Amino acid sequence: MENWQIAEEIKKLKKERNAIVLSHFYTRREVQEVADFVGDSLSLCKAAVNSKAEVIVFAGVHFMAESASIISPEKLVLLPVPDAGCPMADMVTVKSLREAKEKNPEAAVICYVNSSAAVKAESDICCTSANAINVVNSIENREIIFIPDKNLGAFASLHTDKKIHFWPGFCHVHENIRDEDVKELKKMHPDAEFLAHPECRPEVLSLADRILSTSGIVKEAERSDSKEFIIGTEKEIVQNLNRKYPDKKFYPASEKAFCYNMKKITLESILNSLQNMEYEVHVPEHIRMKAKKALDRMLEISGN
Repeated sequence: MENWQIAEEIKKLKKERNAIVLSHFYTRREVQEVADFVGDSLSLCKAAVNSKAEVIVFAGVHFMAESASIISPEKLVLLPVPDAGCPMADMVTVKSLREAKEKNPEAAVICYVNSSAAVKAESDICCTSANAINVVNSIENREIIFIPDKNLGAFASLHTDKKIHFWPGFCHVHENIRDEDVKELKKMHPDAEFLAHPECRPEVLSLADRILSTSGIVKEAERSDSKEFIIGTEKEIVQNLNRKYPDKKFYPASEKAFCYNMKKITLESILNSLQNMEYEVHVPEHIRMKAKKALDRMLEISGN
């Protein structure tokens, strides 16, 4: 089948199943085009909570589908490609986190949503790149274990006087963005505004005009008077922005900023998911309840 035929079949099945497709910004263009909502981790969490659909097909990676299942247990959550994972989420385990908590008993655990449900269940509160600073400053503890992204933790630490223990995790997509590449692009495009995601390395963030979540980057590109931008996040965003704002120019900070797990989600896999109602992502209740507390605390701070 051609893409347009698959898209039509998906549209029909969504209506029959009372289903919606939630898609992350980093998925393929054709996947985003069949989605009911496209956003970053925080906005997708909120969309899952607010949706009246009975079935959520998550065009993203495993931890995102888990988050939807945690906060909306009454809905059937499907992940079209079950091995679409997140290497950064795998960099922290329940065992290693418990050991860190024993060594730092006074510390609160702030858990980036890019983590497993089991790890969220061991945490005090979750955060996303959009609200990490607010979350850090919202808790009473003077000491924090920040998991699993060391770069987001380091960025948040610049906006608080609290003591933060950084986990040695990172996003391979943003780690691939190098300061020397950005400097070269700035020479080539001296009028360009550099918008960087806080998962980038500190030396890259030091060059940024604005440090923003993925949705923040999209919003800034719209409202800014600048006509040229260097985009420091997954390069799918650059293609999205070029289509959305043809009167402006967007340059990827690195051609290597590519999330192969997000690209595993295809139109065919979404169609199969809706046809066969697979693959269900279900979080065991004893883990779900604990993880939900951490996510709920985050959503209260962010506003629902």
